[in-house]
This record gives sequence, structure tokens and C-alpha cells, in this order.
Amino acid sequence: MYPPLKKMDRSMEDRITKLNRLRQEATGSQDTERVEAQRKRGKLTARERISLLFDPGTFEELDPFALHRCTDFGLEQQKPLGDSVVTGYGKIGGRTTFVFSQDFTIFGGSLSKVASEKICKVMDLAARTGAPIIGILDSGGARIQEGVDSLVGYGDIFMRNTIYSGVIPQVSVIAGPCAGGAVYSPAITDFIFMVKGIGQMYITGPAVIKAVTGEEISLEELGGAIAHATKSGNCHFVADDEQQCFQMVRRLLSFLPQNNMEEPPFVDTGDDPNRSAEELLHIVPDDPNKTYDMKKVIYSIVDNADFMEVHQLFAPNLIVGFARMGGHTVGIVAQQPSVYAGVIDVDASDKGARFVRFCDCFNIPLVTLVDVPGYMPGAEQEHRGIIRHGAKFLYAYAEATVPKISVIVRKAYGGAYIVMSSKSLRGDINYAWPSAEIAVMGPDGAVNIIFRDSIAKAQNPEETRQGLIAEYRDKFANPYMAASRGYIDDVIDPRLTRPKIIRALEMLRDKADTNPPKKHGNIPL
Repeated sequence: MYPPLKKMDRSMEDRITKLNRLRQEATGSQDTERVEAQRKRGKLTARERISLLFDPGTFEELDPFALHRCTDFGLEQQKPLGDSVVTGYGKIGGRTTFVFSQDFTIFGGSLSKVASEKICKVMDLAARTGAPIIGILDSGGARIQEGVDSLVGYGDIFMRNTIYSGVIPQVSVIAGPCAGGAVYSPAITDFIFMVKGIGQMYITGPAVIKAVTGEEISLEELGGAIAHATKSGNCHFVADDEQQCFQMVRRLLSFLPQNNMEEPPFVDTGDDPNRSAEELLHIVPDDPNKTYDMKKVIYSIVDNADFMEVHQLFAPNLIVGFARMGGHTVGIVAQQPSVYAGVIDVDASDKGARFVRFCDCFNIPLVTLVDVPGYMPGAEQEHRGIIRHGAKFLYAYAEATVPKISVIVRKAYGGAYIVMSSKSLRGDINYAWPSAEIAVMGPDGAVNIIFRDSIAKAQNPEETRQGLIAEYRDKFANPYMAASRGYIDDVIDPRLTRPKIIRALEMLRDKADTNPPKKHGNIPL
């Protein structure tokens, strides 16, 4: 693979000529048929993906001359330079970022021990320099010819995914197959992007499923982007094509700090922090039983209506995502009243808990907009573990030490009121709109329980019930009772929500809060 120079060809010029030839071999198209096959699948090459991801001219490749060490099954005669993964670093938005991009044109992108060592090297460098790591996955899995060596290689990657979790942002892009044990690397990372039509994740493929269970299912139905974005919740972002996908990755990183010791980047957005929003007077209906779109509230209060939603297609009754307020990154958590009335169910609990914990890891303040009727009732939810899953959400908010600001927009009932960044869970500033209702349960249910006998004995039970509901709502289902006890810091004009939150964020910028010394807590997983 590396022929020695002849005695007469040992000048520096000759050595550089050899270097350039080898570099061209390492970075060029080594198998045009396989590259063409990649294109026919609608997929870009490993290096094309890197060029879309990084600022032009900034990528520096590492280990382009690495060779696999397998000497069995005919592979000793096939030793492409760099093996099945391209690794290195560059700039995204002017900030250092590391990457590994699996090359499906070389042995189907299968993981060898050497490929694993290349990946682990850039992961270690990312952690030591405090920079994000992005993995672009397009692989047939472990290289069978290497046996246990390839399995150990995956284990080495999983270990680094785990110990660097919460230290540097880790992002996975599924731009091809990702099967078997390989799926556990992206599963540990912070965010997963998938490209429609070409990205798939699954533990066992359709053939094995049919053999074991008799069920017939396509690859896309089993492990495609939409399946994981809507059903399993494994996918955070779905892209129509690879170009869009890498633009989305770049946008996400623009909101995030480089590591857990930094603050998120400040961006002068040009949006007046004191801007009021008249439209907020008309978004929430007067009728408490009517729905509305909470995203309209979000767009009204964040800088330039720029909101990057996370997990948009999963558990849509809860909204999470990133925005800027006064130029600073915030994590938004909000109910969506137009979907299941914004109730908290099993999936919403998992979605919210994971997002809150990510923000807490990376010093991103949390802004919570509350309109929640409670937890989802029913045997199905109970048997799926709403107690355990709901506790995750509560645990995440209670544990978080970043600035936490909440605004109760309309209703906040029962345990769901507590979980949504309440004072009890160390919420720093808790606002409420005049339309807020804070109670153990809604007025209808409360009256039916408290005044059951009185209603039954009344000459006109329904008229009596409605009168009691109105009385209960006036006396208890309003923000002033909670405000009188200090559980709400202020009842605010909805139009001033943005400046109120931004001023609170400024006040909390140097907040210092800690948890008791411990190895780690035992979140109810």
C-alpha cells in the first residue's frame, strides 16, 4: 500500500509528490461504481456531507491514511486509505466543531476497529477542547470479518457518548442505515436528525421481524424518519433532504454553547427587548373550554419570531424548542392547548424531561408557558406508567439549577401546576396573566365534588351547579389567591410578557444554585 521510494527519489520534492498522490487516493473517489450506487440511492458521499456542514475551507481531516488490520476473508487485499469513516474538525458559524462521517462506499460503512479508533480520537479531542461532536451515520453495522474487534469498537464509542454526555453537545445525523447495536450511539446523543427516505434506525430489520413474528413491514415504516419522529420519539428533527438537514444542524448549534462550562452565544437580533405585543390580548379565548395555538404566544415574545422547535412531531401536546430573548438563548417549554387540551401524558413527560435536562446541562435558561388541565387520565396511561414518566418531568424541573421563569397563561390544575416550573420546584420568577386559573382541579370538577349533595337537593340542579361554578371561578380560579401567598410573583399585562421575561433573565444572569453533593440522582427512568 505504501511502496518505498527508490534511492534516486528521496528528495523532499519526491516525498511530497508521494504524499500528494496518497492524499489524492485517500480523499478521492476510490470506487466510482460504489459512489454511483450511493448517488442512485439519493445519498451524498461522506465528504460531500462534511462540505455542507462546515464553513467553506475550514475542515481539517484527521487519520486519512489509516488502514484496517483485518487479515482474513480476503480483506487483506483490500485496504482503502482512511477505511470506512472520515474524521476531523472545522468551523461551523466560526466555532470549532468535530465530526465523523461514515463512508458507505467503503465496505458499506461497516465499523472496523480502526474506524472506531478514528471516531474515538475525535470524540476525545472534542471533549478535551470543549467543542461539539457531530456523527453522520450511514453504515451496515459492525464489520463481520473482524468479529469481536468490531463489537469492542462500538463499546468504545458508547462509553464516550456516555461520559461526554452533558459535557459537550453531541448530535447524530442519520443519513443511511443504522442498525442493530449501532443505534445505541445516536440514542445516547443529545439530538438526532433524520433524512426522509434514506435514514433508518432499527434493532432488527424487516426480514428478522417477519421470521420471528410473521409481521410484514417496510424499512421506512419500521425505522424511517417519520416513524421515529411521530411514534418512538427517537428522532428530534426530520429533513426532506440532506442539504436541508445540514442547514438545520448548523442552525441548532447556533443556539448552543460549545460545552457545559460556557454560556450560550449572544446574538444581537435587533429586536427591542422592551417591545410589547398587542396581539397577546386576543390569542387566548375568553371561553376557558376553547382552544388556541400556543405557538402564536411564543412567536410574539421571542426575538424576531425565531423559534426552533424540537420534537415537533412527537407528543405535540407539549412544545419544546430554542429561541432568543434579548439576544440570549432560552429553552421554551409550553403546553399546546390545541392538542389534547395541552394535557401531560407519558410521551409529553419524556419529551419535556429530556429537554429540560439538556438545557440544564448547557446553561440555557428555561422559559415555561403554562396552560395545563392536568395529567392524562385513563387505564391506558396508568398502565403505560404515567406515574413514573410524569415523575421524570417533575424531577427534571426540580433538579435544574439554570434560571427558570414561568408564565401561567390560562389554567394550571393539580399536580400539573406543580411540575411546570412552580415555586415548589425552585422556579425563580413565576408570572401569571389575569386569565390564569390555579386550583387543585377545574371549577366544574371541584363543584361536582364539593357541592354534590347541595346540587342533588336543589330544585333546579343544573342552574344551581352553574351558579356555584361561576362563584368558585371568581373566588378561587384566578391568579390572585396564589399571588397573595407569594406563589406567583406578579400578575402581568399579557402585552408586557416579553419585556418582563427579559428583565427577569437579566436579573438572573449571575444566578448561583447547586444541588447537594452526590454521585448522581436516581431519576425514575
